[in-house]
Amino acid sequence: MNNDDIKKRTIAFSPPDISELEIKEVIETLHSGWITTGPRTKELETRMARFCKTKKMVCLNSATAAEEMNLRILGIGPGDEVIVPAYTYTATAAAAIHCGATVIFVDSKRDGDIITRAPEMDYDALENVITERTKAIIPVDIAGIMCDYERINQIVRNKRSIFRPKNRIQETIGHIAVVADCAHALGASRYGKMAGEATDFASFSYHAVKNFTTAEGGAATWNIPGIDDEELYHQYQLYSLHGQNKDALTKTQLGAWEYDIVGPWYKCNMTDIMAAIGLRQLDRYPYMLERRKEIIMRYDSMCDELEIKRLNHYGKNYSSSGHLYLLRIPGINTRKRNEIIEKLASYGVAANVHYKPLPMMTAYKTFGWNINDFPNAYSYYHNLISLPLHTKLDDEDVEYVIKSFSRIIKALK
Repeated sequence: MNNDDIKKRTIAFSPPDISELEIKEVIETLHSGWITTGPRTKELETRMARFCKTKKMVCLNSATAAEEMNLRILGIGPGDEVIVPAYTYTATAAAAIHCGATVIFVDSKRDGDIITRAPEMDYDALENVITERTKAIIPVDIAGIMCDYERINQIVRNKRSIFRPKNRIQETIGHIAVVADCAHALGASRYGKMAGEATDFASFSYHAVKNFTTAEGGAATWNIPGIDDEELYHQYQLYSLHGQNKDALTKTQLGAWEYDIVGPWYKCNMTDIMAAIGLRQLDRYPYMLERRKEIIMRYDSMCDELEIKRLNHYGKNYSSSGHLYLLRIPGINTRKRNEIIEKLASYGVAANVHYKPLPMMTAYKTFGWNINDFPNAYSYYHNLISLPLHTKLDDEDVEYVIKSFSRIIKALK
């Protein structure tokens, strides 16, 4: 950079925002003698359910585990089909594969949703691939923008005549289950419903790079009229704790040592150390969402000036959680895109790409998928860059990113 530029900075892509409040709560948890699943985990579940406007929530060790538990509660397994967008991270599809189901990928809309510009599924294509074997659809709220669940829910209602339920939960739902991947979307809303509230099931991520973190971690929630929520919550507990019918907290009661194993199941519970971080994160979360919005607005002004395509994170009937800032540079290829990312790195700015479509990945190629069958997903990906977006950025950091990126883009013209 020239001598008249501001001093070079180091801008991380997505560090966790941990304050003294989280540190203090973790220390108190360690002193309490209760560090695995216990009272803090239960408190976080209660508060998170209230925040997302659902009746119950189960905190687990990852969003992947949460999505898999949702599918297992639905009884999904071999012979079933689960529809997944080609444009997503592997966890979305892997959870279905873990259950033994067949993943059916669907291409994105050309240039994304007409309103939000997010790379949602092509809903016409989604409706066309549904068969009698389809048991779940997993839409993905990429970047923190909720999908058009009104449209998706209408599609599954339209397909009721070919839906063949396999268990009591599916029968109660009465249609192909919509199992939202809300890993990015905690705090987002659309058409008056919060992420987690708009679908049959949902999963959230509390990973270190997310807006809200417990270091690792995630959660599952559901909205199924006619189901006993406490009974369903207990089933999640069984699945997440080896099928043991008493959790550690219950077993600490005097004389309550004895337990049974009712199924040879899984181990994916959250610890109270993780929940301690989450409790204090949740106290601070409204501020975090607002700060992300402020940064997004500044990036939006930059993109509009540079004539670069970007997401619309906020609109009349929706509000994003502001998890990722995706932009697309017209007229470049993947080589040039990667050069831009490398140039940003030379300025000390870490950038990323969200995402490389799954049919491009080795694991999914072995299943027979080919990116040539998903031209819209590839088109969206090939010129996309994700800029740093997090609450550790101060105003000077944001200005530095804008100046650095703008200089690189202007040099292309």
